Amino acid sequence: MPEDKLPKRSEDFSAWYNEIVQRAELAEHSPVRGCMVIRPNGYGIWELMQQALDRMFKETGHQNAYFPLFIPLSFIAKEAKHVEGFAPELAIVTKGGGKDLEEPLVVRPTSETIIYSMYAKWVQSYRDLPILMNQWANVVRWEMRTRLFLRTMEFLWQEGHTAHETEQEAEEETLTMLGVYRTFMEEYLAMPVVTGVKSDSERFAGAVRTYAVEALMQDNKALQMGTSHNLGQNFAKVFELQFQSRAGNLEHAWNTSWGVSTRMVGGLIMTHSDDDGLVTPPKLAPIQLVIVPIFKTDAEKLTVMEAAEEVFLHLKAAGIRVKLDDRDSLSPGAKFYDWELKGVPLRMEIGPKDVQNNSVVIVPRILLDHEEAPKPGRKQKLFISRLDLGDRIKHLLDELQTQLMRNAHARREANSIRGVTDYTEMKALIERDAGFIYAGWCGMTECEAKVKEETKATIRVIPFPEFQSATKPERCIVCGVSAKHEVVWAKAY
Repeated sequence: MPEDKLPKRSEDFSAWYNEIVQRAELAEHSPVRGCMVIRPNGYGIWELMQQALDRMFKETGHQNAYFPLFIPLSFIAKEAKHVEGFAPELAIVTKGGGKDLEEPLVVRPTSETIIYSMYAKWVQSYRDLPILMNQWANVVRWEMRTRLFLRTMEFLWQEGHTAHETEQEAEEETLTMLGVYRTFMEEYLAMPVVTGVKSDSERFAGAVRTYAVEALMQDNKALQMGTSHNLGQNFAKVFELQFQSRAGNLEHAWNTSWGVSTRMVGGLIMTHSDDDGLVTPPKLAPIQLVIVPIFKTDAEKLTVMEAAEEVFLHLKAAGIRVKLDDRDSLSPGAKFYDWELKGVPLRMEIGPKDVQNNSVVIVPRILLDHEEAPKPGRKQKLFISRLDLGDRIKHLLDELQTQLMRNAHARREANSIRGVTDYTEMKALIERDAGFIYAGWCGMTECEAKVKEETKATIRVIPFPEFQSATKPERCIVCGVSAKHEVVWAKAY
């Protein structure tokens, strides 16, 4: 068992995060600055995210497609706000095959331009609408300050792009997909989120409105987990995406785009993990249960391994993602440490007495409130008969998923400060990373910019009604005039 422990979250959250990513074998820095190698443990989490989201996308009528990695620079330049927003992050190819290119190519930072140029070829009539497409791809944004999963120059994501007959249909699509993201994050990541609309200064380059899913990490910083954009007709006009309407007129389509990325893996780590290592929600755990056989003699090994293999096959047949750790090179204690660090939700111990009693010992990765609390410094242990093992394990995995959501929700609510009316008080709260601060805002960019300049906090969202305070703020926290909105302020990644 390694002697060097992880840094404590309370002492150095950044170092703690970086160590978990690497020690849990989720990702590594690559030889290319700012890029990462996603290892099987990390990619396994991403694959499960992909599978769940892909099902949800298809259930809402979307199809997958793929568009090129390279985009003509002239395409990016056609939409003024788009090029202005992305110009500092563009990676541009000027040579190919040893020759200067006639036109430079941008390595995909996002795909609105090339996708809507294709939609323009495919759409002639209102009968060709809506187009509901998604692509799973990689993108490149030339970030100067990078961090594994949270902000890298190249990352994996999905980007949905749709075209509609009316403005109302586009708005409904934008909100539908925001709802899909919220459902996914709450049901799969066990992550409570706040949804709402972004302020104009935080809006996606080229969008009419940007909606976002915001989560609060354990260090009380916000993480934007996903966005959904109503693009209006901006890109349709640039790329002549037109159709003959029901009335016989030529009209421009209405577009949306929406996306989430491997940043969600970073959010998962920072929401649930502890000083012992990674904590993974069971629905996204590549290994949901690990079996650790315990024996001393060769005779015990024969008996215990036979029982362990039988349990392994039984659980695998029941649809549980299970691993039998039969490594002879490590002691049981070293295996416990290893799997705890890697965030496996359930550990099963099988020893000679367990075989004799036709039972197993289950150790949950986190404490379950409904089970008996262990003594200080001890792990919670559950003694389970092998007779009803499959159903009991599934139930425990569900309980763990629920417990993680309950813990994260309680933590967010405890660190959501409402009713703040004094700007000096708000600055002090931001200074000590108090979490989500709900306060009034007049809607003026000058007040928003002042807070950002003086505190580094930004408006995360103008929250939807279900997240707003019971008593609406009357005054702007900055200038004191009548508040137009209640907004959520926080420092963010």
